[in-house]
Amino acid sequence: MAPVDTGASTIVAASAPSSVSDSRLTPGGPGYRRMSFALFLAGVATFALLYSTQALLPLISSGFGVSASAASWTVAAATGGLAVFVLPMSALSERFGRRTVMTASLVVAVSIGVLVPFAPSLGALVALRFLQGAALAGLPASATAYLAEEVRPKALVTAIGLFVAGNSVGGMSGRVVTGWVAQEWGWRVAVAVIGVIAVGCAVAFRLLLPAPQHFTPGSLRPRVLARTVQGHLANPLLCRLYAIGALFMTVFGGVYTVIGYRLTEAPFSLPQGIIGSIFLVYLVGTVSASTAGRLVGRLGRRGALYLAGGTTAAGLLVSLADSLPLVLLGLVLITAGFFAGHAVASSAVSKTATTGRAQASALYQSAYYIGSSTGSTVGAMAFHAGGWAGTVGVGVLAVIGVVTITVFGSRAARMPAAA
Repeated sequence: MAPVDTGASTIVAASAPSSVSDSRLTPGGPGYRRMSFALFLAGVATFALLYSTQALLPLISSGFGVSASAASWTVAAATGGLAVFVLPMSALSERFGRRTVMTASLVVAVSIGVLVPFAPSLGALVALRFLQGAALAGLPASATAYLAEEVRPKALVTAIGLFVAGNSVGGMSGRVVTGWVAQEWGWRVAVAVIGVIAVGCAVAFRLLLPAPQHFTPGSLRPRVLARTVQGHLANPLLCRLYAIGALFMTVFGGVYTVIGYRLTEAPFSLPQGIIGSIFLVYLVGTVSASTAGRLVGRLGRRGALYLAGGTTAAGLLVSLADSLPLVLLGLVLITAGFFAGHAVASSAVSKTATTGRAQASALYQSAYYIGSSTGSTVGAMAFHAGGWAGTVGVGVLAVIGVVTITVFGSRAARMPAAA
């Protein structure tokens, strides 16, 4: 495998008996399409709910009479709630099963979504969004752990890429729908519509997802969980992957939290519906995430991460122009780079962890959504202080961090102790 990942593929290959691998799902095999579509829908619901207020921040700011940085907490609270609760929820999935926890998470999240449109104040809205994010915490880590257990190792990157593609579709549809609905009926109705869409996705998910065949219940004892987490945090490769996920999401969270404010101002002065439609560039992320497996096959994980980081940085710089076509091109490059990098890093975590996969994935998701909360808040603060150039500056620093960590991992992999 590529040097950046320090032999994870070798670990998996050595630890997975062929008799077990042969019984797992594979592209073209029975149940694979149902599984892929079910988790795709789960990804749609998760991102649609999680970022349902992001495209609406200018309207929320004016509705409650608050600044951009204050309104950004409706996004940061949701991603922060997910980051805090993803590890405990992953422990529940080890004991009660991935499908059970994912289903329960969606049910609670969509129930809270019914209340969100009626929030009487910004504080109440932020509190509800935190609870919604906490409920959604059962999805990401459980989904990647489910895939690692039920899908053949060679197909894992592609399968996780499809789940991430569902994330991109959910993020896109949520923002586009809310933009146009809010333009006619306000942000509260827009958020309610997203809740209805999420209910449909949750029902279809539960009906389609095959029952797990390779899940073995684990322990809920705190000492066992602590030892598992400690073991993952002692693994240098996993820690590098966690940092890469957080940094990629810092870029993405900052850019998409602030872009609505930039496009409402001169020289663009776009209406809310058009701003919501800008998020159609998420379709690029759908493609880049779903093709991450082929990208890794051609370039290796290290090459794929370099390409993702370079694409993201190029997009940030192009977006500085005061030209709408160039801003859109910048968003396309940022989105493509982010989703490719996220798919590569998250699949590497699932391959590297041969035990406690839910906890390994949970730690990645926690770092990832801490990056989202940080990007949303810091990106908004940088925009307030220095305009779009300030937000871009934050993103460029994060990309430099991704490249630095990847270079360090490559060098570490060449050392005899890491072989």
